[in-house]
Amino acid sequence: MDDAPRLSVDAPLVPRVLLREVVSGIAARANVFDEEGAFPTQDVILLREIGLLRAFAPAALGGYAFQDRCDYVDALFDCLRLVGRANLSLGRIFEGHVNALLLIARYGDAAACGRLQAALAAGQLFGVWNTEPQPGMTLESVASRWRLAGAKTYATGAGHLDFAVITARLPDGLKQMLVVPVGEQKDRAYPERWRVSGMRATVSGMHDFSALEVDTQCFLGNPGDYEREPMFTAGAWRFTAVQLGGIEALTRMLRDHLVASPLASDPIHRARFARAVASARTAFQWVREAARRTELNTGRSAAPFVLMTRGIVEDAAFEVIEAVQRTVGTRAFFSGNPIDRMMRDLQLYLRQPLPDQARDRAASAWLETDPWDDDPWW
Repeated sequence: MDDAPRLSVDAPLVPRVLLREVVSGIAARANVFDEEGAFPTQDVILLREIGLLRAFAPAALGGYAFQDRCDYVDALFDCLRLVGRANLSLGRIFEGHVNALLLIARYGDAAACGRLQAALAAGQLFGVWNTEPQPGMTLESVASRWRLAGAKTYATGAGHLDFAVITARLPDGLKQMLVVPVGEQKDRAYPERWRVSGMRATVSGMHDFSALEVDTQCFLGNPGDYEREPMFTAGAWRFTAVQLGGIEALTRMLRDHLVASPLASDPIHRARFARAVASARTAFQWVREAARRTELNTGRSAAPFVLMTRGIVEDAAFEVIEAVQRTVGTRAFFSGNPIDRMMRDLQLYLRQPLPDQARDRAASAWLETDPWDDDPWW
């Protein structure tokens, strides 16, 4: 493939440039990466060239100087869904990168933040790997260093990231975050373990950390910080924004199919399309509100709101997928059809941990604490 174009943008233009100049090219290449099960290196380079890999870091670390916090949150919301709208695999990679840099900015000391600043200036790619096979990742003290044991699975970008934020259990059982230069350990990556029907281009294989020695410079924050609430739960709004992009893309594909066929004159198909639009727009409203509650503290119940948002997005996705399948029919399942790729990717991406329990936790929280008390949403 040709080298990615080089673009230069100002901070307020990031979402607009993604929409007008970047998204169509990313979407056009998505099927190729899916068919080959290949990491979308070209599009990661493109995100780097338009400044998106560093845009959402604190301005002091090289991020954009947004007008205010609200502008920052709305821009992040837009960028996550726009990248997801073009290619859900790339959206997952981008969301993991943002998650990593936010964790480092939140919990890192001055030295860690300095290393992050240098890495972002160099255009390096980060991710967060937490899933692991039993018995899990451990850290053992060895002289003046620490030795890791175990592996990470579902490791997005295995063999392609520069740094990964990982977790490992200390001897006392607490989880410690580390920032590990996995780009220097490509021989430990097993991308071929990622044999799935959807999200192929994330290359979420396995990375083996067994016997790897690190020093305390790799440690990030204090033990227990990774699962510290409310951000551990509420931060999930970001992956729902990427999923929302996939829902919006499928809704647009459904509309395009109807416009190009006689089916647009059929009231049954129009009614089905109307329900899909309503579901997609409902998901949009929930995810945007979840983003603002989490990042702007506009409601005290950010965590349960995000948990409920996960369920709303899942319902919307299934509504739209069924509408597409019923209206487009067999053609929606043909290999090479962007509809087929988007449906496969979205259905796998929705399998984030414990989706049913997430909705139940939200309902339980709102039953235990009266949401009408002082929550403006109610």
